[in-house]
Amino acid sequence: MNATLPRPAYEDSLMHITFSDDKPFFDGTNLTVRFMARVDGEAVVCAITAEALEDHFGADSALESTLMAAFDKGRNRIRSVCAEALDQNDGDGVLLHSGLFRVEGMEPDHGGAA
Repeated sequence: MNATLPRPAYEDSLMHITFSDDKPFFDGTNLTVRFMARVDGEAVVCAITAEALEDHFGADSALESTLMAAFDKGRNRIRSVCAEALDQNDGDGVLLHSGLFRVEGMEPDHGGAA
């Protein structure tokens, strides 16, 4: 476990964004992993695609166990990018696609030294 984590991107948000430590949920119908955020105290359902977990977090298949392990591995970055997306869309739920992890400004430590 890391002793220091990169600055969360959502520190600069005008909304209060937090994430539940509840276990994420695999949605096999849509090939996503769903997880909960709270925006200004309101529960918001968010999700990340299997493709994003494969492209950026080491999942080598769309099997539930593989995707869940990749989500756990990338949890901090996923939350950071999700918070940026929530901040940009006024707190509506988001579906994180692979391309979103390549967008400038969506990195957890954009511009700062760790």
